[in-house]
Amino acid sequence: MTEEAKTSEPQAEPTVSVVGPGDGETIVLGTTRMRVLEDGSHTGHRLAIAESVLAPHTQGPPQHRHAQHDEGFYILSGTVRFTVGDEDRDATTGTLVMVPPGTPHTFANPTDQPAVMLSTFTPDLYVQYFRDLQEVLADGRPPTRQANIDAMSRYATEPATDLA
Repeated sequence: MTEEAKTSEPQAEPTVSVVGPGDGETIVLGTTRMRVLEDGSHTGHRLAIAESVLAPHTQGPPQHRHAQHDEGFYILSGTVRFTVGDEDRDATTGTLVMVPPGTPHTFANPTDQPAVMLSTFTPDLYVQYFRDLQEVLADGRPPTRQANIDAMSRYATEPATDLA
């Protein structure tokens, strides 16, 4: 990835961004491996996109609500279980899940196979959350509920404590 692509500053002139199969910023969060394809620096911070691989039996973050951004999930392979409020829904390959601001949600991979999903964040606000959480976990410990909550709070996101 070029230094230009890593910056969070908007580009002075519109440019086409191309991220190849081996490119992108890699963020590792426990058993989840995320590849940031667009961090918002080429979209005027209107959109960020990441590809995530969830290992088998990966638990997601605590159920939470975003105050300022929509989040989308397109399942490329495998099955991802989304919990929205008190309802579980398994999303399989080819399924799109859109979560508007204020909606409590989380996800997990309850299966014996890896799952791959493409996520969108509009605006790009939440990409930095993943970077921050990776720093917290740099010593090799698995993500804890409190580490997630602390990082979320910096990005207009809060746990859905009424559903915990």
